[in-house]
Amino acid sequence: MTRQESGRPLVGRSIPRREDRRLVSGRGRFVDDIALPGMLHAQFVRSTVAHGEIMSMDLSAVRRVPGVVAAFTADDLAIADITAQLGRPRSQFVPTAMPVLARDKVRYVGEPLAIVVGLDAYAVEDGLEAAHVEYAPLPPVLGEETALADDAVLVHGEAARNTLVDVSLFATDGIDAIFDAAHRVVEVDVTTGRQNALPLETRGAVAHWDDREEQLLLQTCTQVPHQVRTVASRCLRLDERAVRVVVPDMGGGFGQKCVVGREEIAAAAAALRLGRPVKWIEDRKDALSASFLAREQHYRARAAFDADGRILALDADVVCDMGAYSCYPFTAGIEPLMASAEMPGVYKVPAYRVRGRAITTNKAPTAPYRGVSRPQYVMVVERLFERAARELGLDPVEIRRRNVITDFPYTGVNDITYDPGSYLESLNLCERVIRDEGWYDTRTAAAAEGRHVGIGYACFSERTGYGSSAFAQRKMQVVPGFDISEVRMDTSGAVTVTTGTMSHGQSHETTMAQIVADALGLDIARVRLHQGDTDRVTYGWGTFASRSITVGGSAVRLAAERLGDKLRAIAAALWDTEPEQVELAGGHVRRRGGDGAHDVLTHQEIADVAYLRADLLPKDIEPGLTATATFDVFNDGTFSNATHGVVVELHQGTGQVEILRYVCVEDCGVAIHPQVVEGQCRGGIAQGIAGALYEEVTYDAVGEPSATSFMDYKVPTAQEIPEVSIHHLETPCAFTATGAKGAGEGGTIGAPAAVLNAVNDALRPTGTELDHTPITPQTVHRALNPEPFP
Repeated sequence: MTRQESGRPLVGRSIPRREDRRLVSGRGRFVDDIALPGMLHAQFVRSTVAHGEIMSMDLSAVRRVPGVVAAFTADDLAIADITAQLGRPRSQFVPTAMPVLARDKVRYVGEPLAIVVGLDAYAVEDGLEAAHVEYAPLPPVLGEETALADDAVLVHGEAARNTLVDVSLFATDGIDAIFDAAHRVVEVDVTTGRQNALPLETRGAVAHWDDREEQLLLQTCTQVPHQVRTVASRCLRLDERAVRVVVPDMGGGFGQKCVVGREEIAAAAAALRLGRPVKWIEDRKDALSASFLAREQHYRARAAFDADGRILALDADVVCDMGAYSCYPFTAGIEPLMASAEMPGVYKVPAYRVRGRAITTNKAPTAPYRGVSRPQYVMVVERLFERAARELGLDPVEIRRRNVITDFPYTGVNDITYDPGSYLESLNLCERVIRDEGWYDTRTAAAAEGRHVGIGYACFSERTGYGSSAFAQRKMQVVPGFDISEVRMDTSGAVTVTTGTMSHGQSHETTMAQIVADALGLDIARVRLHQGDTDRVTYGWGTFASRSITVGGSAVRLAAERLGDKLRAIAAALWDTEPEQVELAGGHVRRRGGDGAHDVLTHQEIADVAYLRADLLPKDIEPGLTATATFDVFNDGTFSNATHGVVVELHQGTGQVEILRYVCVEDCGVAIHPQVVEGQCRGGIAQGIAGALYEEVTYDAVGEPSATSFMDYKVPTAQEIPEVSIHHLETPCAFTATGAKGAGEGGTIGAPAAVLNAVNDALRPTGTELDHTPITPQTVHRALNPEPFP
């Protein structure tokens, strides 16, 4: 039902998604669906060693393989490097160039060395097998201990002790004295495994030169099309006007596609060199082992508490393994800077000290992945509260109640001002649901039977709507933040809206249209969204960090309101009244208080005047119906919040962790489309559970990744993911034009901590506590069965 039919606002309603008919009927168009005349196919010769000097690379046999058209090295294509920068002194940040194709040295298994182009994918695969590369192997750097050793082998010669970032953002005066005088000090040593974001659609690109437009058309699945255009133009030494990036439908990204990759640049260079279209589609092996990875982090943290369980100070040392290179544009600082700035989270922490480091190792590079350090530091802080509750003899929920922020706006010890949220309310509601459903009784009964049932919670906030000022605080040389939208009505009264965000499953075609239709009083069927085309969208920073509705949606709302103002002004001139006497509602333009046919105009009638009868317009109104707006968040951002509650049972014979119940109480401000918000929660929670219990990328002693297929990399299915009960609270945001906060990452942020706490609660009779994810069946089995098998 449309607004015109119902007369009710669309925002806040779960209307049918406009994307669904196309996608579920197989009419979506993804990168691999693109077929162009004369198109060639490409794949990459990749390093087979983790660390070594390239002594020789012989591609002559490759070029003789039937069907192979060309094989190019870095020297053949002469592409400029990709270098991400922070405006920090050398003592805090070391920039490292990432060559599009490796030259002289390789730094991880799977690093691209050469691009092979052929008539079809089969010829290309044959060509790859004919490549001959000789290396002088170097000792691989595979973890924190070897990376930071005084005599460490260097991944990059310019980065001493393999440290790319070393920043101490906060150090409260007198913090050591606070710890010395505290009633109780608790410590945790938390590590998290390396993960793959694993979008359903792997990365890919189709590139070709358009002679008529004198323009490179690069069609690729990216969350950040304008950033890809900027980097491609600079690497290929083209005017930015001469590069057009277009994103078709996209099957997921989760952050892995919000950085600029090397392969799409190399494919574009090959297309320019050959004068023919070139397609590259990442295969699943490369996606698992050589694509951007995430998450491998180590936290040593301690917290001081008084006798009543109130936190007095937090001290943390954060080390993030970022792999071989800094990602563009965020750099290797993305993980440690995020953790350092936001670790106090939802709690009133009076004193804070943190050191954040990013190290480089011989593993595939790291990119942001849904949550970006927040699943890790939330797990750290929540583990500290759990441990303090146990040592002080307090209920784990009660200790949180005593410490969560309740007075807003609240400026934390980390110099961040939090906008109003429902931190205490979400905690109380989550516990009440768990208790009312009888799970505490279940836990007690299970213990009497010798079974291991545990209950765990996690409270957190999700900083969303990062504006330019927030990214500037990280000293990024490329500062994302604002968004631009244009809303244009044609002579039929239909509307086209552009956004710089990029949907990869978030339902932008529906939610953005809801915002516009409400602002213009228009039938939503007459609103069309354009995104992901750098020639049609002025500029945009794409979709990441839950910014689409907070920033992009706000720009859309402001542009639509400006267009609405012009519609009212034209109608007022035609009726010889004031614009305030004109309303846009129910699919029409109406004069307030009027009830005759002459008091109602259609949008098309107004558009006719604006475009076709400009002689009827007052002199102060320009012809046409187009409005543009920008939006930026100039405060510290917006903060969604949630509490997750989990009930698990540990099976003594197998070590399996079974999730019996999962409750999420979330507050993302005004929910534009509640069903979409729930989908974001459920999908995020699934990925969070995956990190808590299943997924990990590991390496052998020489740096070979062990998980190169789904036989080795455990991805949970619907069988492992429980039904999730979602409860909504709503604290409208004062800093966005829609009242919405972000909802994209919260599910992933809370799940690992809640699951880990539940497992540790179930393990309490054993005296064992776990502080590493993923929690494997082997680990749980050892905890439940300390005696070895006879």
